[in-house]
Amino acid sequence: MDSNPTSAETIYVSDAVTTAVKILVVGHFAVGKTTFIGSLSEIPPLRTEEKMTQASAQVDDLRGAPDKVTTTVALDFGRLTVGDDVVLYLFGTPGQQRFMQVWEDMARGALGALILVDPSRLAETFPVMDLVESYGLEYAIAVNSFDPLNHYEQSEVREALDLLPHTPVVYCDARDQKSSSQALIALVRHLLTRAA
Repeated sequence: MDSNPTSAETIYVSDAVTTAVKILVVGHFAVGKTTFIGSLSEIPPLRTEEKMTQASAQVDDLRGAPDKVTTTVALDFGRLTVGDDVVLYLFGTPGQQRFMQVWEDMARGALGALILVDPSRLAETFPVMDLVESYGLEYAIAVNSFDPLNHYEQSEVREALDLLPHTPVVYCDARDQKSSSQALIALVRHLLTRAA
């Protein structure tokens, strides 16, 4: 047996898989979408990151992420097999306004969306929520905790984002597989509840 993590056994989906689910991982610029998908994907994630150049300096607001040197220009993609017969395909969208036109194609066929939120930049989440809602997708909010000192209570996040009572709000660290898994589980549970 090949111990290489990119062997045929891990690259291809098992024949036992009967259900494929498309999930969007969305959020504003520099909120951790690429990191989130990378922490969960069982295959090497597809990333379309490019180095940020001086040309983007007038367009991309780096105040919330001054050390950011790359940005997603098309999408991120990862895969996660759940149980024996279900596979989740995770599609990460670019966060800048100028890439929003790709969202329509990415949203087609998606079952729901996990909206990553930076608690220090909540206002930047509204355009993302508007897009997700315009495509009729159910969603959950995952507060990506970059700074443990910058913590808001769930009730504060709900009020700031004007969320419906049934919308899940969870906290995660996109760098941590277990934490990211819990956020994804919250979304899947929400989707199952809404479909019932």
